[in-house]
Amino acid sequence: MLTVIGAGFPRTGTSSMKAALERLGFGPCFHMYTILTEPARSHDWARLADSDEADWGKLFDGFRSTQDWPASFFWRELAQAYPEAKVLLTVRDPRAWYASMMTLIDNGPRSMMGEGGAPDLPPASRAVFEGMGRMRPVLDRIAAATFGPGRTMADGPVDEDAAVAAFERHTATVKESLPPERLLVFDVREGWEPLCRFLEVDVPDEPFPHLNDGKSMREFLGRLMRGDVSHPSFTMNA
Repeated sequence: MLTVIGAGFPRTGTSSMKAALERLGFGPCFHMYTILTEPARSHDWARLADSDEADWGKLFDGFRSTQDWPASFFWRELAQAYPEAKVLLTVRDPRAWYASMMTLIDNGPRSMMGEGGAPDLPPASRAVFEGMGRMRPVLDRIAAATFGPGRTMADGPVDEDAAVAAFERHTATVKESLPPERLLVFDVREGWEPLCRFLEVDVPDEPFPHLNDGKSMREFLGRLMRGDVSHPSFTMNA
């Protein structure tokens, strides 16, 4: 059962948050990398391309927390489905987020969901590309809802100003929709203290994880081309 729901956009420290939540005992944490490394999950997610009806218990069976799209796009539905769960809204400077988001799109969706389909890869690697192909309508729905009608995930935001406005609009909506005792608006640069206070757990005697989503994606795609579909590293020393 989910006890922590991520509501933040990608490139707001979601990889770091995944590592932190799992270190604090709120794992496993569902992240986009869960679908990348277990592409069969895309079959269940594909139904959300044009429907809000979902079996959340099935989609998140075995997970205690979520981060990143596609899960964080459905933060409102998840907050209703799991009324006891707390919500984490990860944030950062919106213009820095825009630059990072465009880099991530270049290294991820544009290469994995192109019109050319999956390249000539070993079967396991090819399954990842095919899984992302099935996810494309869902991710395009997310992009259109976030950045404007007609936008796709491979397109990304329309432009910087529009993207910043979308980021700020999302932040305001989440804040207005949840009681303050249930929501933490969190910048990963703040470290363990506010997160642990919010989740009512002890502060670990080790540095807060600071992982690079863009680097993780580039490394994952590089391994993928070589036939290695192992999960990206979310260890504390990454």
